[in-house]
Amino acid sequence: MPEGRRPERVAEAVLRELSGLLVRDLRDPRLRGITLTGVRMDDDLRHGRVYFSHLEGSIRASAAIAGFKSASGFIRREIGKSLGLRYTPELDFEFDPALERAARIDALLKQTSPKD
Repeated sequence: MPEGRRPERVAEAVLRELSGLLVRDLRDPRLRGITLTGVRMDDDLRHGRVYFSHLEGSIRASAAIAGFKSASGFIRREIGKSLGLRYTPELDFEFDPALERAARIDALLKQTSPKD
């Protein structure tokens, strides 16, 4: 098995499970409008970083992070049950500004392009 491949597979599984939890089980209003953009796992699989974006942008990011922190015990328990790993990874949540940047670049390109 190639080195470093397992953290990627576990990251994909965590992303899948966390997406399901957001849809089914997490009822915190601070987590509405969240889109998960990626997960990165450490090589030892004990720590992961979850990246997300929000429909309202970075304005609501701190509230969403607080919502994730308040639900972190539940999230960790559910992911641990579903993945069956020896150690359930500790997850940190971080706002991903890539969508906002892409929208800004798109708007700037539309301003500078010649009109037909």
